[in-house]
Amino acid sequence: MKNKKHIVIGLSGGVDSSVAAWLLKSQGHKVMGVFMKNWDDDDTDSYCTSKQDFLDAATAAEIIGIEFDAVSFSKEYREKVFQNFLHEYSVGRTPNPDVFCNSEIKFKSFLKHSHDLGAEYIATGHYARTQVGKEGKYQLLKGADLNKDQSYFLHRLSQEQLSSSIFPLGELKKNQVRNLAREIGLPNAEKKDSTGICFIGERPFKEFLSKYLKTKPGPICSADGNIIGQHDGLSFYTIGQRKGIGIGGLPKHHGGKILNQPWFVIAKENCSNTLVVAQGHDNPQLFSSSLKAINSSWVLGKPPNFKEIQAKIRYRQKTFSSFITCHQDEFSLSFETRQWAVTPGQSAVIYNGVECLGGGIIS
Repeated sequence: MKNKKHIVIGLSGGVDSSVAAWLLKSQGHKVMGVFMKNWDDDDTDSYCTSKQDFLDAATAAEIIGIEFDAVSFSKEYREKVFQNFLHEYSVGRTPNPDVFCNSEIKFKSFLKHSHDLGAEYIATGHYARTQVGKEGKYQLLKGADLNKDQSYFLHRLSQEQLSSSIFPLGELKKNQVRNLAREIGLPNAEKKDSTGICFIGERPFKEFLSKYLKTKPGPICSADGNIIGQHDGLSFYTIGQRKGIGIGGLPKHHGGKILNQPWFVIAKENCSNTLVVAQGHDNPQLFSSSLKAINSSWVLGKPPNFKEIQAKIRYRQKTFSSFITCHQDEFSLSFETRQWAVTPGQSAVIYNGVECLGGGIIS
């Protein structure tokens, strides 16, 4: 970016977006910080931290020396992200709202709002990179800090969205960002990273979901069909879950020995409202050799024209080798090595080296 740009950056109140704003300002760009408030129920409980986040964002903007404003996309968030979130849980899948929050809110509603303010670009504190490829199209790349790389959450972004987006932290590592925050004198330099639901925050999950979904208790069965407990509602559980099942380490007979291994969720059978579990983290029934994905989205506007790719089926995971077959807006993956806890509703994201190609929703 040799020329000065007019950039609106999403200031969340966290250290990443604050340092990203400082970097852009120090490069001579015209920068404005905007805080997005997209959940209306903050005043009814103590779990959402948006009030404190707003104050942290405003303080950072003042220290950096940039304009600051706030905007609410609560209506858009409920219609485009939260309703899908509830639907997915209601049909037995485990959604990842951060993925759609990015594509529908941060890089669509916020992008339009920023253009209306006269900005040429938006920026965020994501650890990701972009570059223009040989065909003149924008490529989405992993962040240089592979421990923080967030391309997984950005895989649904389009060419139009990427062409107007800047990721100032793409070449930095997290410790460098915190060091910069200390040097700048930002009060949020040591602030912990958010791990809650996008824009909603961290709160007791069962209590929160119960406000919006009707749930029905039902049987917990072992893989061989024996009823060994009762679940609180299938929506509260996910494939591979160990904690919170409520059946303890019931013994399993194997080769004349009793193995007191923990139980893991291996399936959710909606038609019979049954939660199926098996013992042992390495139980073969927790592993799969393939998956199917729907609602695919490709950064370059089309699926890859080659079969051998790398993939991720969860954020905190190294990519693994796989073979892809695409058909319309769906694709299937065949894994070279069986994968643990393939979870319907989560995103299967496709890579070619450091380039993120896109992905889909595991069905």
